[in-house]
Amino acid sequence: MAVVTMKNLLESGVHFGHQVKRWDPRMKKYIFAERNGIHIIDLQKTIAAIKDSYDAVRKITSAGKTVLFVGTKKQAQQAIQKEAERCGMFYVNNRWLGGMLTNFSTIKKSLQRLKKIEKMEIDGTFDNLTKKEVSALQKEKAKLEKNLGGIKEMKDLPGAVFIIDTHKEQIAVAEARRMHIPIIAVVDTNCNPEGIDYPIPGNDDAIRAISLFTSIIANAVIEADNETGLKILENLNEDEDGVQTDVAVKNDDVEIEDYSNYQPTEQKEEDIEADEKEALVDEDKVYKD
Repeated sequence: MAVVTMKNLLESGVHFGHQVKRWDPRMKKYIFAERNGIHIIDLQKTIAAIKDSYDAVRKITSAGKTVLFVGTKKQAQQAIQKEAERCGMFYVNNRWLGGMLTNFSTIKKSLQRLKKIEKMEIDGTFDNLTKKEVSALQKEKAKLEKNLGGIKEMKDLPGAVFIIDTHKEQIAVAEARRMHIPIIAVVDTNCNPEGIDYPIPGNDDAIRAISLFTSIIANAVIEADNETGLKILENLNEDEDGVQTDVAVKNDDVEIEDYSNYQPTEQKEEDIEADEKEALVDEDKVYKD
């Protein structure tokens, strides 16, 4: 069975790009046409890109490496966390802290601090502290959990990074490129596909489209894990003569939920907000503690 069908993409509104005036010319090869001032993405190229990305994720996961899911915009936060947890991978869905990849040793210290506070809660250390000290530690824990909870168990740099909206996650893209980590990303018509190892042209604003893309990548991880598990069991059967092991048969594809009720708007919310402002400030370029 196919990884995804044209019907899935159409029902999820994957083909709707941004307003023509907000496009990035480097996305020209992925654009099919223009309708009512909106660019329409070529879904034939999207399907081909999804297949390439799917195969890449399977190879990376089969090699024992991890995939980091990244999406901090409101529309992506829930899907990123849900699908990353479903396939047992790490995620960043609140805020990308500068240095998460390029300065991972420092991030590790923050992760150790988070685990230490969690241990203090369990082993009774809080009982020997004042209410003020406990309150301060709980606030510190909440802040660390919010930003780093999705990578709490990540011990090494990921084997690949999956990103929703490279325009918003410019820092994440720059860090992954600097560390030579393969990037799989959904690129809308206002994004720059150059420098992305596996660009997937598609709508990165619609919740249903984001959920579809994220679930596909999660399915690739799960399939690779299942195949690895089957190989291990097969090897065990070969090593142990006369011993038979029942191996669960895995479905080739995970069925994607129905998106038939999706009603795409002609103009994206992001474009409407941009029209109301004369100048835009890229919040990803402004780092605050």
